[in-house]
Amino acid sequence: MQSAPGVLPVNLGIIMDGNGRWAKRRFLPRSLGHDAGMKRIVKLVDSVRAAGIKYLTLYALSTENLSRPQEELDGLYVLFRRYFEEYAPRLVESDVEIRIIGDLSALPQDVAEKMTAVCARSKKDAAFHLVFAVNYGGRAEIVRAANLAAEMGGKVTEENFSRFLYTWGIPDPDMIIRTGGELRLSNFLLWQSAYSELYFTDTLFPDFDEKELGRALREYARRNRRFGRV
Repeated sequence: MQSAPGVLPVNLGIIMDGNGRWAKRRFLPRSLGHDAGMKRIVKLVDSVRAAGIKYLTLYALSTENLSRPQEELDGLYVLFRRYFEEYAPRLVESDVEIRIIGDLSALPQDVAEKMTAVCARSKKDAAFHLVFAVNYGGRAEIVRAANLAAEMGGKVTEENFSRFLYTWGIPDPDMIIRTGGELRLSNFLLWQSAYSELYFTDTLFPDFDEKELGRALREYARRNRRFGRV
């Protein structure tokens, strides 16, 4: 797609919401909604890269999502396996760094190993960076960072505290898009989103196509980011 006029976000965060409702409206099982969401991710990555954005951070699985029925979680794990077997290696070969933020210890061992293996093959100086938040929660991340900072000792500042976050080395999200009509962050990048531009759309994630992305980026270009200044 053609890049939107004006300034683009360096890091675009997306809360991918609405897969289940997308399926329900079509009288389909929720698993097919998640499958449609994964197919949307594949296309979305291409659109975001083509627009000229350097980082894309996707909220794939929250810590709270782990309380969902085991059948649904098992279906998600199947999709994770497929993505990191079929799609992620191709992205790495096309100069994309893939990074996971979150606690993978609660996932099935083979899923965590597939994710870790792909990340290890990624080049840190890649042209595009794809970040998946998996078993991620903003509060848990801050508590983890606080404990790590306490172990190191010394005075804690905003700058050195950031070194203990999962996202160390990743720019804070300039814009966060939430699909599906809900108007909240749902524990996503709470520290990092202090000055993010928020964009909410009723469009369910499987329908968040190139046209919808362009609409969001044009809205971002119209905004005046003052960061507390006049």
